This record gives sequence, C-alpha cells and structure tokens, in this order.
Amino acid sequence: MRLYRRLLLIATLLAFAVIALGAYVRLSDAGLGCPDWPGCYGHWLGVPEAQHEQQAAAQAYPDRPLDTGKAWKEMLHRYLAGTLGLLILALCILAWRKEYRSQQSPALPTALLGIVGLQAALGMWTVTLLLKPVIVTLHLLGGMTTLSILVGMAVAGRKATPENAIGPGTRLLAFGALLAISIQIALGGWVSSNYAALACPDFPTCLGQWQPEMDFTHAFSLHRELGETSDGQFLPYAALTAIHWSHRLGAVLVTLMAGLLALALFKTGKRNWQLWGGLLAFLMLAQLSLGIANVLLGLPLAIAVAHNLGAALLLTATLTLNISLYRQRLPASDASALSGPSKTAAG
Repeated sequence: MRLYRRLLLIATLLAFAVIALGAYVRLSDAGLGCPDWPGCYGHWLGVPEAQHEQQAAAQAYPDRPLDTGKAWKEMLHRYLAGTLGLLILALCILAWRKEYRSQQSPALPTALLGIVGLQAALGMWTVTLLLKPVIVTLHLLGGMTTLSILVGMAVAGRKATPENAIGPGTRLLAFGALLAISIQIALGGWVSSNYAALACPDFPTCLGQWQPEMDFTHAFSLHRELGETSDGQFLPYAALTAIHWSHRLGAVLVTLMAGLLALALFKTGKRNWQLWGGLLAFLMLAQLSLGIANVLLGLPLAIAVAHNLGAALLLTATLTLNISLYRQRLPASDASALSGPSKTAAG
C-alpha cells in the first residue's frame, strides 16, 4: 500500500493547490479567459500566441477578445485540475486491485472519481454558461468536497492510536463546528460568484448601518444569470448587500462554534486535544482577520486568495478532528479497522 499512500498524499496536496489557483483565477477575473472548454480558443495545449493563431481566435470568437494573460491562468488551472483527476483515477484503479480490496473498501475512491467527473462538468458549465452564480458556487463546493474526501481517506488510513477520552458534548460541538464551516464556505462561494465581496465597504457596520437595506428574495434566487434577477432585470444593490451581510453573520456563527470547541478542547487538560484547540483557534482568528482585511483594504488579490485557502485549511482541520473524535469513541477493534491497511502490506 506504499504507492497508494504516496499517491493519496500527493493528491491531497495538489487539491489544496487547485483550490488556491482556482480562487486566484476567479478573483483575477480570468474565469472566462478561455471562451471554450476543454481547450482555449481551440488550442488543447497552450493558448494562441503566434499572430496567425490570434487572428484565427479573433475570427472564431469575435465577441471574446483574447487576453493571453487571463487565458494562461485559466489553462494552468485546468492542467492542474486535470492532473489531480488522473491521480484520483489512479487511486481508484489501485483501490479495486484484489490485494487492496482485501484491506479496505474501494467505495470511497470510486465515489471520489464520480465527484471529479461532476467537477469537470461544472468547470465546463462555468465557461459555457458565462459564470452563472449557482454553477460557480457548486464548482467551488465540489473542489472543497474533493479535498475533504482526500483528507478523510488520508486520516482514516493512519494507524489508530489510543486517545484520551472526551465527552459526547465536545463531539457534538465538533460536528456543529464542521457543519457551520461548511455552510459558511457555501455562503462565501455565493459572495464570490456574485461579486458581492465589497457590497459592504466598511466594518463592522455595512454602508454605515447595522441593518442596511437588504433584498433577500433576489439575493438567494438560484435560477438567474450573473448580475440579474430571475426575471432578467438588473440585480439590485440591496441583494448584493444581503449576500455579503449573510456571510458576515455566518462568520459570527463559525467564530462562536469554533471558539467554544477550542475552549472545550483546552479544558480537557490533555496535551493532544489542547494542541487541536490551539490549531482551531489560530485558524479561526487568521480567517477572521483575512476577511476583515479584505473589506477594509478593498479586496487585495493576495489576501482574497489567502482567505479562500484559509477556509480550506479550517475545513480540513475540523474534519480531521471530527474523524479523530469518532474513531476515539469506537472499540479498539473497530478503530483499527477504520485505520486502513498496515504498513507491512504489499504495494
């Protein structure tokens, strides 16, 4: 299983890179750098750079002028995501080999491969449907789901070790924090896909008010185009305000849940859980600071990308903690079974 574990580690790290690069592409307004899919102005490798290639691109897409910088950003993201897909395919093939199936179920790698296929379709629709908010948000959530499953597979593959007992209340709090973070990531994706990150340019108030004018009906209508209401009218600014304000309220909930969880872990008096509490508190405060900085500094690209990556780190840390807590409450035999194959296995 050595090969499997190495591929899983590489795929997990690559998933982080794909999420970061995807955020960079989206936030640098390069999501439509290539008007077609999977190629770019008809090119499967690279982008049109020679004069005759650029002329051909202009004739084929007269309403979509070529910006080679944005096109390269988009294609690099596609190449990286494609490489991740191939790694996951390799993991799935290995998981179905007889010697691997005898030690762990291939169900999760197979499901992950299906999610990657759906991600590819969402990536295509992101381009062909011209950044439709619901598609862009689902694409982001698909990336986070892919990362979460890879992390879950990696954590479950570690050898089970005895942990200090922890109460059911803390386990429930950990699950609540994971749920709150997942919802907040979805809200963050909706903010980004609707370009509502600066709808409230001040902090902690919004447009100088604690309760600004907001339009929730149009804000969370899923079946609409970018910048439009469901009936094709211009999306009112109050809708963007509602989207942004909802994300801020979500941040309050996440801060509360993660803070209570970190405090509960500190109170155990056990070093391993206290380290988890310190990590969660650090990630939560860093993410909160990045979010505030995005507003006050006018959404600098580097900070905005870091905010996306911080969400991925907070999600995976909380997921790993939940898995550890779940395995800790199982009988030793069941926990060992969940830990996956032994290091002496072939591979």
